[in-house]
Amino acid sequence: MGHQKSRLKHLIIFLLFTIDCFVVQGFTLRSCRISGNKAICSPSKKLKEVPTDIPPTVESIDLSNNKILKLQEGNFIDFPYLTNLDLKQNKITKIGKGTFSRLFSLKTLNLNNNTLENLDDGVFDGLSNLTELRISTNRIETVAPDAFRSLTNLEIFVFSFNQLRTSKQIGLIIKHMPHLTQLHLHHNHIQTFNSSDLTNKPTGITLLDISGNPIKLFQITTNVFPNLTNLNVGNPPMTVAMIWDVPDKAMLAKVDTLDVSRVTMGGSAKMWDLLSTFNTSLVTLTINSMHYNLRTLINKSCSIPTVSTLKLGQNNLFYISSSLFEICTNVTEIVLSKLDRNKLQTVPSAISNLRSLNKLDLSNNSIESLGCNDFANLTLLQYLSLPWNKITTLSACVFQHLPKLRVLQLQGNSLSNISNAFTTHLPNLNLLRLNQNSLTTLENGTFRGLPSLQHLFLYQNRINNNIDRKIFQTFQDLVNLQNLTLANNHINYRRFTPMKHPPFMNLSKLNYLNLQSQHRRGKSKLPSNFLQGLTNLSTLILRNMQLTGIPEEFFIHMPNLDSLDLNSNDLMDISPNLFSPIPNITKLRISDINLRSLDFLTEANLTKLKFLQARKNAFPVISEEIIRSMPSLRYIDLEFSSFICDCDSADFIKWIKKSNQTQVFNAYNFKCYYPSNQKNKMLLDLNVQSCMIDIGFICFTFTTCVNLLFLVASLTYHFMRFQLAYAYYIFLAWLYDRKNKSSQAPSQYDAFVSYNVHDEAWVYRELVPRLEKQQGWKLCLHHRDFEPGKRRPIVDNITDAIYGSRKTLCVISRRYLQSEWCSREMQVASFRLFDESKDVLILVFLEDIPSCHLSPYYRMRRVLKRQTYLSWPGEGPEVHVFWEKLRQALTTKKCVEYPPLWKEICLHNDL
Repeated sequence: MGHQKSRLKHLIIFLLFTIDCFVVQGFTLRSCRISGNKAICSPSKKLKEVPTDIPPTVESIDLSNNKILKLQEGNFIDFPYLTNLDLKQNKITKIGKGTFSRLFSLKTLNLNNNTLENLDDGVFDGLSNLTELRISTNRIETVAPDAFRSLTNLEIFVFSFNQLRTSKQIGLIIKHMPHLTQLHLHHNHIQTFNSSDLTNKPTGITLLDISGNPIKLFQITTNVFPNLTNLNVGNPPMTVAMIWDVPDKAMLAKVDTLDVSRVTMGGSAKMWDLLSTFNTSLVTLTINSMHYNLRTLINKSCSIPTVSTLKLGQNNLFYISSSLFEICTNVTEIVLSKLDRNKLQTVPSAISNLRSLNKLDLSNNSIESLGCNDFANLTLLQYLSLPWNKITTLSACVFQHLPKLRVLQLQGNSLSNISNAFTTHLPNLNLLRLNQNSLTTLENGTFRGLPSLQHLFLYQNRINNNIDRKIFQTFQDLVNLQNLTLANNHINYRRFTPMKHPPFMNLSKLNYLNLQSQHRRGKSKLPSNFLQGLTNLSTLILRNMQLTGIPEEFFIHMPNLDSLDLNSNDLMDISPNLFSPIPNITKLRISDINLRSLDFLTEANLTKLKFLQARKNAFPVISEEIIRSMPSLRYIDLEFSSFICDCDSADFIKWIKKSNQTQVFNAYNFKCYYPSNQKNKMLLDLNVQSCMIDIGFICFTFTTCVNLLFLVASLTYHFMRFQLAYAYYIFLAWLYDRKNKSSQAPSQYDAFVSYNVHDEAWVYRELVPRLEKQQGWKLCLHHRDFEPGKRRPIVDNITDAIYGSRKTLCVISRRYLQSEWCSREMQVASFRLFDESKDVLILVFLEDIPSCHLSPYYRMRRVLKRQTYLSWPGEGPEVHVFWEKLRQALTTKKCVEYPPLWKEICLHNDL
């Protein structure tokens, strides 16, 4: 019994532990969205505090452009993988001690553009692995001595646009940063920069930017910067003569990049002393907005044998003489640009003197035309930048001297005709920018001379080639092109009819094509084979083309398409067959196209889709079938859709809250549009519990009922199986009696003998000879009198035999008590006894059986034994008495002779 209890206990424990009771937190966030491993907390909400629902597994958090006022301990307590934290452009005035103490993995921290005024001790405790810290554009004037004590691994420190005033303050900061390599302190209020105030030992700083400070004295008297390679002391906020005090030039011997823009030294001789400090190492020199004679300054600069890059922007140059760069034989890069401060109207002829030049920047000038010899002698030039000038046309000979040119930038001009400028001469050109000009047509062979071109930008022009002109074959020669941008032009087609000569037929290497925003009146269509030949295309942008439809075979030529943008068109409905040729697509944008349903997704077979943007549409419901059709979905944007707030949205709401795979962008701001009484209420606030079929509860109820039924059945079988069997056969006997009572014939036998097969020897040796041969009774025996081959149940045979005999004689032994069929025979006979009030049951015990061995089947029999039962004596004189009593039992009429009321009393008294 104890073993059974133990097993039951273990079973209950097992069942309890197999019921999974846990809370699943959805992937949808209230204030942020997840992109890769980065949490981007949207500035549109202008958060005032750090959100609490950011997943702890993110590696980067962007909280920029919000209204966070303060940071405190507890804001960032559970981000073990966080390496980047961006808090720029908030209104942070205070950072509490311990705020970052749990960010052990943080590498980059950005606190730019806030309103911090001071930094207390230990404010950055816990950031021992931080390598980059930016605190620019604050109001920091005082810094506690141990504010940066934990930043022992910091490499980049940006502290610009604050209010530091002395180099001693700088020393208090960098003393905690033994691994510092970049120090940015531009635009503070530092007037004296003295190396002796910083530290008494060498540092690893390679970049020092103290530009924009009103420095009056720059003094290096200790070897603090033995590794410095980049020094910027330019752009002081006012005209103040700076004293340069570097007695030992070896202390800055590794500086190769120097910016002294706008610096005044009290005379050109002192400026030359400054430049001579770097006479053996300087490579790049920036001298923008200078107040000295530019020719003299350039000549002195170019006399430094190592200088190869000159930046001369913002010098108000209208004209450059042809001899200006005569001695600059080693210069390979020159920049004459910057915000209209240089106003060159032609390409300076002096440029031709720079035969080693490989990079030339003439952007933001007023150049109106290019001549055939403007770039003569620049055979090594690889980079030419001419954007934001006023160039209107290009002649065929402009680039004839630039065989090695790889990058050409002509954007932002007024080009309307490029003639034959690109039909020859530029075999190595890799990138060409012609965007933001006034081009109206591109004819065949325009780019014939650009076999190596990979990136072509033609957006924001007026290109209006139409299928009817049959000349849109411009790109057939660009066999290596990979990136083509034709956005914001006037390309337009009126029908789906296939083209005879598709424009991109030879661009088998193209992987990016942008055709968005074609500005023509009226709706547009695209020929069904418009994209034929783009077998390697992975990204296609057809946004805002006013398309009214797309042929089902449109994408058949691009099996590798990965990203498709159909935003802002008038498609209304999309056929699922449209996506059959592109089953590998992972990013789909279908916002603002008047979609009335997303049901097409159920048949589109987009099983690899990870990103779906479908905002600003008219579908009211997202069904469960739609959700299941995108098993790989990670991000979905359905903002500004016309959601219906009733039970039809129950599955969608439940999915938003429970999905830990798919992020539903800004779901907590989804608003109801229907019905009218729910309009402008939040979708996720809708109570849909009454709509849902609680499958979990149903399963729980069902399994509970099954378990209880099983338990009741098991207990009933164990404790009452005999009573149930008894009741069953009593019921069968009752049915038989009810059926045959009115037509009952005289008994065929005097007695039916019920015995076990193991007692058959005694029956045939003792009972049958004595009762049939000597006393003349007619007995019914199983094996002898049951009709052979009778196609009826055995129970019916037993019932016929008992009701066909006057009495039933049960030969009882231990074997008999264990026999199922014997018990059934006794049960039928017992029912006949009660039903007919006749003494029809005779019990003969062949052996003594203790009452404890009698099963529940025979509790009634034990009572009946008091009335009529016999025990077989075995041997001796009692045998004759036994047979005599048996004869009397077969002939007695006892209770049957009484009237009906007394029959029952008689039977009960005998019991």
